[in-house]
Amino acid sequence: MAVRYNNLWKLLIDKNMNKTDLKEAAGISFNVMARMSKNETISFESIEKICYALNCNIGDIIEIVKESEIKTARKYTTIELFAGAGGLALGIEKAGFNTLGLIEFDRDASDTLKCNCPEWKVINDDIANISCLDLPEYFNLEIGELDLLSGGAPCQSFSYAGKRLGLEDARGTLFYHYAKFLEQLQPKMFLFENVKGLLSHDKGKTYRVITNIFQSCGYSIKYKVLNAWDYGVAQKRERLITIGIRNDLADKITFDFPAPHKYKPILRDILLDCPKSEGSSYSEYKRKIFELVPPGGYWRDIPEDIAKEYMKSCWYMDGGRTGILRRLSLDEPSLAVLTSPSQKQTDRCHPLEARPFTIRENARCQSFPDDWQFCGSIGSQYKQVGNAVPVNLAYEIALQIRKSLEEI
Repeated sequence: MAVRYNNLWKLLIDKNMNKTDLKEAAGISFNVMARMSKNETISFESIEKICYALNCNIGDIIEIVKESEIKTARKYTTIELFAGAGGLALGIEKAGFNTLGLIEFDRDASDTLKCNCPEWKVINDDIANISCLDLPEYFNLEIGELDLLSGGAPCQSFSYAGKRLGLEDARGTLFYHYAKFLEQLQPKMFLFENVKGLLSHDKGKTYRVITNIFQSCGYSIKYKVLNAWDYGVAQKRERLITIGIRNDLADKITFDFPAPHKYKPILRDILLDCPKSEGSSYSEYKRKIFELVPPGGYWRDIPEDIAKEYMKSCWYMDGGRTGILRRLSLDEPSLAVLTSPSQKQTDRCHPLEARPFTIRENARCQSFPDDWQFCGSIGSQYKQVGNAVPVNLAYEIALQIRKSLEEI
């Protein structure tokens, strides 16, 4: 048997409530809410709490579905490059994809992938050592058989930009190896994610070269900047998403970027019941200053003489300097999670305590499940979480890709 909670979400709309209201009224945890969002079973105790809070019966919130009524969905195949700690891969797999391989150079990030998904084929190697191989033979695939290639190479300038040399325009960059995978495997679709700044990098030349190479490899592309906050992530984080469809399928496949959710989560939704975990701390001097900053405030909200002494030369800089001594509020989303917990010009102080976010709190801001463990030193774990693609954002994009593949 399987369960669905569509009736519950409709009931919340009728009662003019959102998921945060339900979580607080029923006294249930973030994990319970997350399980219901994925149509997974929850304890009878949690169901009773929800029914009591909403003054309803079990049948008003849960639909029981027989396994025979559930259409068996095809598992689409994917390979991921520059996999990091697995945010993108996890979201894609949850959308119904079977991961055939992940390539990641960093040892700690590779260990994170292996620890959480032992069944995944994790290749801890320099991608240059893999892209030069016969990739169809290496992955035991026919050319064109793979459904999806995913990943995002770091942003680098191209020495031959504008000369339209095809794939050779990218030689010497990490993107070159992404393009080599695309050229050899010819997947039906690809997902290429990167920072929003790629659009303006080197006055736009870098992204123009990238799109030219995608087209020379035989793909039609669509791109859009998506904010993770629109897709069930309690964080403002913009990513440039490029989707490619192989030219021979362009007339058979349509792709639409996911529609934004009506409800946008805030830190109150994810922090109050967050499990304890390792984390960094401020110096005693910085901690005492942050105790003066109100939630949602920054350096302008404390006495001027204290702010001036702390900021030193930054005091005389132009601009708002809104990242200095920035303390977040429970009633807003997180700013973009960074790779280091404490940077002077991009502070992210906890709303309730004068300290940085813990690793698990940052992971929740990236919509990782609580049972997803990170390997390596504390610094390495912060870096892995900060570099990740939010899981929920990846899931929403992958669902749309799957819909496209189902049209074939």
